Amino acid sequence: MVGKMAGHSHGFSSAPYRKSDPMPEGTPVVKGYDFNKGVDHNALLQSYLTTGLQATRFGLAVKQINSMIEKRMQPMATKNGEEPDPTVCPCYGSCTIFLGYTSNLISSGIRETIRYLAQHRMVDVIVTTAGGIEEDLMKCLAPSYIGDFQMSGKDLYKKGHNRNGNILLPEENYLKLNDWIMPILKQMLHEQRTQGVIWTPSKMIHRLGKEMDNPESVCYWAYKNKIPVFSPALTDGGIGDALFLFGRETPGLIVDISEDVVRINNLVLAANSTGIIILGGGVAKHHICNANSWRDGADYAVYVNTAQEFDGCDSGARPDEAVSWGKINKKAEPVKVFGDASLIFPLLVASTFAAQGNQTTSK
Repeated sequence: MVGKMAGHSHGFSSAPYRKSDPMPEGTPVVKGYDFNKGVDHNALLQSYLTTGLQATRFGLAVKQINSMIEKRMQPMATKNGEEPDPTVCPCYGSCTIFLGYTSNLISSGIRETIRYLAQHRMVDVIVTTAGGIEEDLMKCLAPSYIGDFQMSGKDLYKKGHNRNGNILLPEENYLKLNDWIMPILKQMLHEQRTQGVIWTPSKMIHRLGKEMDNPESVCYWAYKNKIPVFSPALTDGGIGDALFLFGRETPGLIVDISEDVVRINNLVLAANSTGIIILGGGVAKHHICNANSWRDGADYAVYVNTAQEFDGCDSGARPDEAVSWGKINKKAEPVKVFGDASLIFPLLVASTFAAQGNQTTSK
């Protein structure tokens, strides 16, 4: 057959190349960083916007976070002659920024990045998992260590070393947490019985931050700067274990989650605008998004995670799905960066909050 066709050719059924319509005016041209100009980390990160792929998503996330920061910095008029103080009520601030994250980030060195934001009150509300609280507190009592993803679970179990990815948390860290927290739980129960205190996860976290009194702690700075920290699944971890052991010996302590959902939803309703930054998925992500559905959605939104949406799980849901629920405003320009927050978030903070320094600090 090949030999018989050798003497003739066949024409194309259509033109081999299609005609291109002109690109809309202002469409960015793909261009990366030129290392011939030397090593300029700021310029390198700025070049991500036109690099393409997830680098461009990173650049768009920087713009989105800077937009919420700029909105937050807009001065508010005084009310009844009082100086506006967003720690009293979000209605005194131009934009209320919610930060959500999963526990693995506190296990990692991202804890120091998050602590920086809390220390300088660059965010207004925090939502995290149980591990996001207890591992912050445990690190004030004992360190975690770098291991390897391939370490044998069987061998680690024998050694009393718990593995979180390539991070090792010795079992004795939990014992130290347990010893530290038991007297606090006893005092909380006493105040419940004698003063009628209704404890909630956020009130409990506030108290733990106060009692820890350690400037390395996220919870400490949240307490110090009056940043509410919500953890609707606070019993899902070491703190839950402590509550279980305490309750076996001294039953009666009540931690009410219903009051907290009223509190976070009221914060959203009081806000003049909201921005959300969510690292990872799960309860921290959905709790923030669901609260924002009470005000027709967040005005600014950035997600950073590796989850996909094909299974319908909220962790992997793109921002546009949240728009359909009213969790992100239909006029917003949300961004999802697909990637590991341990790589991405410090660079985001370097390009936004830290770059603007004290200007982003809420007094």
